[in-house]
Amino acid sequence: MNTVTYTVCPGDTPRRIARLFGVSYPSLVAVNPQWEEDPALIDGEIVYVPMPMPRLYVVRQGDTWESIAAQTGCGLEQLWELNSHVYKGYLTTGQWLELPSAHSSRIVASEAEYGPQELSQDLARLSVRYPFLKVETIGQSVLGKPLLTLQIGEGPFRWHFNGACHANEWITSLLLMRFAEDYARAYRNRSLIGGKDAAKLFGKITLYIAPMLNPDGVELVLEGLKPAHPLFKELLLWNRGSTRFGSWKANTRGVDLNDQFPAHWEDERDRRQINGPAPRDYGGPAPLSEPEARSLVDWTERKDFHAVLAMHTQGEEIYWNYRDNEPPEAAVWAGRLANASGYRAVRLTGSDAGYKDWFIQRFKRPGFTVEAGWGHNPLPLEGFASIYDGVVKLFAEALDLSE
Repeated sequence: MNTVTYTVCPGDTPRRIARLFGVSYPSLVAVNPQWEEDPALIDGEIVYVPMPMPRLYVVRQGDTWESIAAQTGCGLEQLWELNSHVYKGYLTTGQWLELPSAHSSRIVASEAEYGPQELSQDLARLSVRYPFLKVETIGQSVLGKPLLTLQIGEGPFRWHFNGACHANEWITSLLLMRFAEDYARAYRNRSLIGGKDAAKLFGKITLYIAPMLNPDGVELVLEGLKPAHPLFKELLLWNRGSTRFGSWKANTRGVDLNDQFPAHWEDERDRRQINGPAPRDYGGPAPLSEPEARSLVDWTERKDFHAVLAMHTQGEEIYWNYRDNEPPEAAVWAGRLANASGYRAVRLTGSDAGYKDWFIQRFKRPGFTVEAGWGHNPLPLEGFASIYDGVVKLFAEALDLSE
């Protein structure tokens, strides 16, 4: 197998390198036998990358650029770009054309870790491909990263979905972004999303998605702690001396953002008994002390959502109540979401200070926490497809609940 060398850059992981070159993760591992399981790459390290064989298409009689693009599932512009040596208006029978890689027509890729940089790039590309999408910044993280949101639809009912409140649950950002892309494509093509008519949903719902509420924490989980981090000494102490943050749920100040909301915050603090910054369960010195939580609350107040859904992992459960503040329809809606996804609707007690809790208490409207997937956090990417299969149906059912 032919290979090329690549110099590792800050933020690189084996999966990100594989995605960059359009090769499979196993094939990348196969040509780098020096790697141990779950290798931590060093900036400047040289790795080997297998060169993928091009995908080829033989032009048949009657073919056009448009028909080839449709048959092979790739974009027309991509097809032209790869075959720039061929005049756009001239194809001959028997001619060989190179095709884009199998995943290149999709913007949101699920083959590698999904962090703040991937999110920002994907939102920019989606807004170009689908001009009816609107991207907005609603605030900043502790370290100044933008808290990005996506709006799709034009209906009077305002739904809100969010993800990656907990850093090591970053796969929820990828689930939400994959749904956003699939929904936008289904609307443009007048097709179905999760078994529902996308155009019908678009006309009755305005959906606001905040895919990554905790970008600083997600970056720590995916890339580890580097000496240049402005809170290096503090984070090293809070993380028990380790520079690896796979179990980290908090933001970069060691505050668990889903224990930050003003809904019996003191009760949750007393229950947790965590008195200072930690990988998880520290609710901060006061409700909304963290800019990420405060920005979400302010934005929620401005948008006056009719219903909200917070994505977490794992357990395949749907929590729908809060201290009897939920409206009568909440239990019915939870049952429909459970039927659509195969998850279990659970009446939860003994938990406070979460975003869903605050929303229900504040507005007396439907609010849900969905625990996606099953296993140990962070959930592995190998299970993404099966998780998404249930989640896409749950999301589509949620958008259909306003009738």
